[in-house]
Amino acid sequence: MSALSKFTLIFCFLAFLPLQAHAGEPRLMGRYGDWEAYVFSENGNKVCYMATQPKKREGNYTKRGESFLLITHRPAEGARNVFSYITGYTYKPGSDASAKIGSKKFLLFTQDDTAWGPDAETDESLTASIRKGSNMIITGTSSRGTQTTDTVSLKGSGKAYDEISKECPE
Repeated sequence: MSALSKFTLIFCFLAFLPLQAHAGEPRLMGRYGDWEAYVFSENGNKVCYMATQPKKREGNYTKRGESFLLITHRPAEGARNVFSYITGYTYKPGSDASAKIGSKKFLLFTQDDTAWGPDAETDESLTASIRKGSNMIITGTSSRGTQTTDTVSLKGSGKAYDEISKECPE
């Protein structure tokens, strides 16, 4: 089982622990380049997401958990293209992170170990850039002040996106 598959199982278990009676296990819909597409049921509603891990992680740290980038659709909630980056460490409180794809740079807000787009418009723009780009650079600062730079391959993201969008239409 790949690290990404293990993460998916752990993520869904922990994120939806209170909903276990109402949540289904994620089902892998396919692997596309460096991305995987998943679907699961939450309270009878489909949730689809695509996920990948960074190819390169830089920073002067001694201990860091795994990192994952996700784009999620929750049609029942009207939520599409929700960007999140689980970084493998706790961000410095009040700090921002950033994502860069080609010449486009996006400011992200942080909470605990995750960076998010600040609004639906940013999520939409990030997702469109991810689908067209080749690499994404994500920078952040840990609670200990460590600067990190992660490089994420976007190879296969367009096909993974098409798959989650087909399974979880608007």
